Amino acid sequence: MGPSGTRFCVWSPEATQLWLCLFDSDDREVRLPMLRDADGCWHVEAAGVGAGARYGLRADGPYDPDAGLWFDPDKLLLDPYAPAIDRAFHYDPALGAPRGRGCDTARLMPKGVVAAAIEPLPPEPPRFAPGGLIYEVQVRGFTMLHPDVPPAQRGTIAALAHPAVIAHLQSLHVSAIELMPINAWIDERHLGPLGLTNAWGYNPVSYFALDPRLAPGGMAELRAMVAALHQAGIGVILDMVYNHDGESDAQGPTLSLRGLDARGYFRHGADGRLINDTGTGNSIACNAPVTRRLILDSLRYFVAQAGVDGFRFDLGPALGRMADGFDPHAPLLQEMRADPLLADRILIAEPWDIGPGGYQLGNFGEGWLEWNDRYRDDMRRFWRGDAGTLGALATRLAGSSDIFGNGMTRSVNFLAAHDGFTLADLTAYEQRHNDANGEQNRDGHGENFSWNNGVEGTSDDPAIEAARVGDIKALFATLFASRGAIMLTAGDEFGRTQQGNNNAYAQDNAIGWIDWDGRDRDLEAHSFALARLRADTPDLSGVTLLSDADVEWLDEDGRALTVGQWEDPSRRRLTMRYRASGVAICVNGDAQPCRFHVADGAIEVGGRSVALMRPER
Repeated sequence: MGPSGTRFCVWSPEATQLWLCLFDSDDREVRLPMLRDADGCWHVEAAGVGAGARYGLRADGPYDPDAGLWFDPDKLLLDPYAPAIDRAFHYDPALGAPRGRGCDTARLMPKGVVAAAIEPLPPEPPRFAPGGLIYEVQVRGFTMLHPDVPPAQRGTIAALAHPAVIAHLQSLHVSAIELMPINAWIDERHLGPLGLTNAWGYNPVSYFALDPRLAPGGMAELRAMVAALHQAGIGVILDMVYNHDGESDAQGPTLSLRGLDARGYFRHGADGRLINDTGTGNSIACNAPVTRRLILDSLRYFVAQAGVDGFRFDLGPALGRMADGFDPHAPLLQEMRADPLLADRILIAEPWDIGPGGYQLGNFGEGWLEWNDRYRDDMRRFWRGDAGTLGALATRLAGSSDIFGNGMTRSVNFLAAHDGFTLADLTAYEQRHNDANGEQNRDGHGENFSWNNGVEGTSDDPAIEAARVGDIKALFATLFASRGAIMLTAGDEFGRTQQGNNNAYAQDNAIGWIDWDGRDRDLEAHSFALARLRADTPDLSGVTLLSDADVEWLDEDGRALTVGQWEDPSRRRLTMRYRASGVAICVNGDAQPCRFHVADGAIEVGGRSVALMRPER
């Protein structure tokens, strides 16, 4: 954008014509033909067009969906680089109508908004301690019911900067919050007839524009929130979805990438049809040159414009998938680590998808953190009472050396995340209860390694409720005592429930909103105490992998565990003692209390609980 107007440039090498479409305040449209250069980019200089102007694109060319060609001038398209949109996306079947049906979509499409350039932020090191606590936040549901946040701010990014929210994060010693997707997204087409909407945002249309429902103030709102959290010593990580977009399968809507260069942006099979390695209908070709540039440009944009500290990547193997499968040295992954603006950012992989060779835990290499589902499942199985899980418990406490090598753990240890049971529901439901999702309870994970303490769901029995809270406290204690980064999903620290729904992606309502007034204050205080303990005990927040040179493994009598004890499937008690400091974590997985002896001291540990011993100073 310059003093006399704005220059627009769009990649569409197979199009025969592109138009820039400008819209006035009455939605009247003016089309400006664009000119193609030798590299397949289309350009136009729009005189008198400046900040605040609303626009879209139209593209003409061959139409053969079976061959990956979707050109249709009746479809208004969002510029992939549009920095803002004027309203949120809403699904309408006309957005996916075949060419020739006379369905002009201008009235249905949000318009891109030209934004005035703002000065990039000076580069600063990320705010994140290597073994710190990551706090996963679904922006809208986090504050919709928060009593201290002004009603006008509830459900928005701005609410995260409220003093009451920051105070809560500080009480948990949060190192960085991880925001579930905040880029503009669209509902999946099956949700409307069910009366549901996508609440999580894992169906993006834009990799630049923020969703107006979460950030009505746009980039300025995000920038101010990040600055406020930085002032409090807390980093901000964005959850980015580069594995697919909201245009879905062959019956999906044509909104942006599909209408401009589907064969360049999406992966296709030998038959010309879309590959679906994501379960969403399409798969982004992350290592195609034009897509790599789009992804890298969007990452740089959020660092330079908002100062974010890092990124978590949904279905991360897509970033490294080449024609022959996942490659940790794929061009995109190499370029991310070599980029001057991105090289020091926190990068977190969800290391699995449903594509060929899609499970890549431990394979992302140096500089990456990885969600560790082996940690999640092994810890759940131990506390559920599964036989033969003592060795797995010890391995996970010590940093998962069976997965991560080179002396350092790259594990993000977690017990629950957005796409599964809440921690409270983990101890109250053996089976998922997703009926509200309208998919006959077939969606979501079927195997959760969960338990219900005798009654499925809500119980009026105080003993059952006490047992459930005790189990949550024990789970928390092992999490906060584990080597590597740890992650909590917002609200788990005080017992939030989704009523047994382990896939609440479409529940933008009380199921998915955090009930701040109804939180368990005792459990919250316990979480705060564990967070203080971890912060005050360097051994607990280290990231070097622990070996027998660092810790000794003892039974409850203070003697080294024998091979027979390790192999005993019924053994449920363990002490991990740091040799240098004398700090000891005593784990009692049995129902009965037990007195643990460590060095010259002893401590009573209740049934199904954990205690920490520190030598006298």
